[in-house]
Amino acid sequence: MKNVGRVVFSILAGLSLAAAVWALPPSATHGAASRLSSGTNVPQEQSVSGKIASVEKSSFTLTVGQSQTQNLQQDPNTPKTMTFMVDKNTTIDGSLKVGANADVTYRQEKGSNVAISVRVAP
Repeated sequence: MKNVGRVVFSILAGLSLAAAVWALPPSATHGAASRLSSGTNVPQEQSVSGKIASVEKSSFTLTVGQSQTQNLQQDPNTPKTMTFMVDKNTTIDGSLKVGANADVTYRQEKGSNVAISVRVAP
């Protein structure tokens, strides 16, 4: 009879523990993961390729063709120019020269395009 009491007590204790864990709210990390996936605070990285039109001390301008921008409202004969800010974290592979082709990975920050990495084709 003592063994039956121990088994019943063990089952009730296990069920109580399971009910307590089930009643807890979702963990904080789960909520953070859902906020990250919605992209509210994380800037999206984007990439574009084109020809360097001008180079300044902390920025450069890239001329991008219509097929690369995918903007249906723009005239296909008018190339689009994009200006990119260069900061201390920007990695540049090659030399920024007017007329050179470049692949730029960037993020939008406070209304500006900030270059993350630039690969200049020789």
